[in-house]
Amino acid sequence: MVGKGERALLLGEIYELAVQMGLEADVRGKEAIEQLLARARREYDQAKAEEKEFFDLESLRHPFHDTRILVGDADTEVSTALCGIDMETPELLLAAWLRERGRPVDLVISHHPEGTAQAALHSVMDLQADLFHQAGVPITVAEGLMASRIAEVERAIAPVNHQRAIDAARLLGLPFMCVHTAADNLVNRYLQTRLDQARPSTVGEVMEVLESIPEYRQARRLKAGPRLFVGDKKRRAGRVLVDMTGGTSGSEKMYEKLAAAGVGTVVCMHMQEKHRKNAQDHCVNVVMAGHMASDSLGLNLFLDEVEKRGVSIIPAAGFIRVRRSRDGAGELVRE
Repeated sequence: MVGKGERALLLGEIYELAVQMGLEADVRGKEAIEQLLARARREYDQAKAEEKEFFDLESLRHPFHDTRILVGDADTEVSTALCGIDMETPELLLAAWLRERGRPVDLVISHHPEGTAQAALHSVMDLQADLFHQAGVPITVAEGLMASRIAEVERAIAPVNHQRAIDAARLLGLPFMCVHTAADNLVNRYLQTRLDQARPSTVGEVMEVLESIPEYRQARRLKAGPRLFVGDKKRRAGRVLVDMTGGTSGSEKMYEKLAAAGVGTVVCMHMQEKHRKNAQDHCVNVVMAGHMASDSLGLNLFLDEVEKRGVSIIPAAGFIRVRRSRDGAGELVRE
């Protein structure tokens, strides 16, 4: 896709684009993020010399611990990228296989984090406190409820073999990166804006808005479309909150606080049973939009901009590729 006289996009430029777009869509806003980064800088400056060796310097630039270049140099030229939701050793071998058969793959992009980005997933979850605060939950309550959940996730991911896919990419000579919360911010903003504009009066109308979006229509064809987890389609939706960013599911106790704040319906990617039960107990409708479809939407909003800059995108690993035109219309891309 690179025209005559044009150079290929660099890996570092793709990474910086992901970060910039994620920052622009972040619910916390510019001022709050600058304060967050200033605290990180103070922490680094005050750290002992022996501790600075282990400090993640990227966290001084942006708050997306789960968005990183995992393998490869920033000045690597990229003309074609293999992109998917979960890009692990099998997908990396697929990239190598495509290379062997003459289809160039210069970069593998995963949505879900791997390596150090996966190990630090819990570090992005404090974003959710601000999301719930904007919905009307007092910030002290939101932070208090999130603290125990963040610690729970940190313990859960600690023993995972984080470097497995990283080692595979390195041995195969494949540049590798992941874009997680930066992309989730995009889908969260996109859906909240669509629903705010549509002003659905019932839960059924909320689902209709979702199913008008190509990623969710395709997911429904694949038996993985939006589902009603709590409530009834005929019930009034009330105020609708999109909860699709911040690493992974937050505290199940948050639904009581959201109900008290006036939220009637939550639209999320996925939901654990304990969360569903708490939402039901506090009369909060829940629409589970679909995990792969929602992740695909966020990734598409990012990759459309990458593609405009000359990089060819090969979708894989559950990624529903939809290319959007300037007027917002989406076209399903089939490989």
